[in-house]
Formats: sequence, C-alpha cells, structure tokens
Amino acid sequence: MTANWLRRIVMLAVCASAALLAGCGSSVESSLKPTRIITFGDAFNDVGNTASGNKYTVNDGSINNWTQQVAADYGGVTITPSNSGGLGYAQGNARITLTPDAAGSTATKTVTQQIDAFLASHSFQPNDLVIINGGISDIVVQWEAMAAGSQTAAQMNANITQAANDLGVQVRRLVNAGAQHVMVVGPYDLSVSPWATTLGQGQTPGQGHQSTALSNTTVLFNDTLLLNIAGLGANVLYVDAAFYFNLVAFSPASYAPLVTGTAAACTSVDAGPGIGIGAGQVNSSLCTPSTIASGVNYTTYLFADPLYFAPSAQRLFGDNAYSKITRRF
Repeated sequence: MTANWLRRIVMLAVCASAALLAGCGSSVESSLKPTRIITFGDAFNDVGNTASGNKYTVNDGSINNWTQQVAADYGGVTITPSNSGGLGYAQGNARITLTPDAAGSTATKTVTQQIDAFLASHSFQPNDLVIINGGISDIVVQWEAMAAGSQTAAQMNANITQAANDLGVQVRRLVNAGAQHVMVVGPYDLSVSPWATTLGQGQTPGQGHQSTALSNTTVLFNDTLLLNIAGLGANVLYVDAAFYFNLVAFSPASYAPLVTGTAAACTSVDAGPGIGIGAGQVNSSLCTPSTIASGVNYTTYLFADPLYFAPSAQRLFGDNAYSKITRRF
C-alpha cells in the first residue's frame, strides 16, 4: 500500500472517529477562551528554555515562536519558559521518550519528562489549551544514525514508528490526566528543509513534491501518530504542519511577506552539536539580527537555520493554527 493511500485511509478513519482534524470540525463560534496555554515538545515549541533564553529562530524581540503567536491571537494569555517558572516546557532537541537528545545531551527533558514535570506540581483546568509536538528530533537522530551506517533503513523506520506511537501514548496521557483541549502537531516534512538539501533528500522548486526517503519518514511518523490518537476527537485537534509547510515551501510568495523557502537566513554557526545535524552547523538559537547572511531580509525567509523557521513563518503558522483551534473548540 502506498503512503498516499495509507494517508487517505487514516484521514477518513480519523474524521469518522470524532472529527479529530480541523477540516472535520464544526463551524460554530469558539467557546474556548484559554486562561493558560501549556506547551510540550522540541525546538519547534520551545519558547526560551535555553541558557540564553533564546528560541530556535531569529531572536529579534518579536513574537517569533508560533505558540506565542497563538497566545497573542487569543489575547490576555502568554507562554513563558518553564525554566523561569512558566508553562512552556518544550525544549530544543528533545526526543519523545529516549535520551540523549538530538545533540547528545542527557540534560534535556524528553517530551515524556516534560509532562512528568508539569503533572508533579500542576493539574489541568477546564479552560487550558495544551499544545504538544514531537518527532523532529527523533527523525534527525534516526536519519543521522542510518547515514552513519550504524543502523539500516528498516531499523530507522521501526524506530520512527515507535517514536510516533510513544507520542500518541503521551497525548492519551494528557487526556487521561484531565486535559480537555489538546492540540497535537507532528513534524513538518523535513524534505523541504535546507538540511534535506545537504543530504541529497531535498525538494526541487518548480517540480512539485517528490517522494524522497526523508519525506517518507515524515509521512510514516505522522500516519502512525494519527492512527494512535484516533478516537480522541472530543479533546484532541491534530494540526498538520507537514501539509501547511509543504504549501508554503513550494509557493512562499503566496504567504506574504515570505519570498524564499529554500535557504536559511542565519549565519550563527555552532561549534558544538547544535541542533543535532553535526558540529559546525548553523544553530538559530544563537541567531540575532546581527548574524544574518549578507544582503538577506530575514523577514522574507521561511527558514532561520537548516531545520527551524524564521519569525514570519512562525507567525503565519501560529495564525493558521489559531484559526483551526477556534473552529474546533
């Protein structure tokens, strides 16, 4: 069975099992007015749990993480890092259950450990919005291991399947712990990233989406996750980052102010393991307006570094997610 047919079957099953996806939800006015937004995940959701307080984007003082754009769209609610007492638990390079993280550190809390930390001192309230993501770091780790020859493609795919199942378990755990409004975001299609281009797994602008091995790992993860969380539609909304960022990457000019979807804006090279793709690579948690490539207007770029998004793209996705939340809850 092809990945496309599997995805269609998954989507039909999920829609039929309680309108999990935004496209299956009702169009009634939103009744959710969150008093708290709680986030778990990896660098995509990290609102500043770094030593510097920076995020994985261009750190320009703007609203530059998509979850904070969701908060801004609601108004009256903010997300601050858990390391400063807030409810933003996501950490860059975090994997779902396994350690070390994508950069080889054992200090980073996994998504599972982040939820442990929240539940140890908090409980969910009726008007909470919980945002959870995962998978980017796990895919990076598994792909790098395969590329290094330490595992086969079959082993990589088995490990990615397990990681997706693990994320599904954590989503169910949130619901069982009392979370009534949970937004789940799987990994975007990493084949549109600058990292993919360096691997020979990237997409070619103007030729339509190509099925590469790296793209297929994202499909595998997201389809497995969807199957795992089917039936949770009363409390769970799945937002398809892969679909959204594929649209943006192939037609960035349709998403003003974006113009460029294939290159990274930052030049902030990290001598250490950085974002998990090797030493000496650009790491956007070190990026500020003073570390932008010459002649580049970063507000028009999709990517800040080889994996993570620049501020304009963050805000666009946040607005997109907000619109789906308000239609669903």
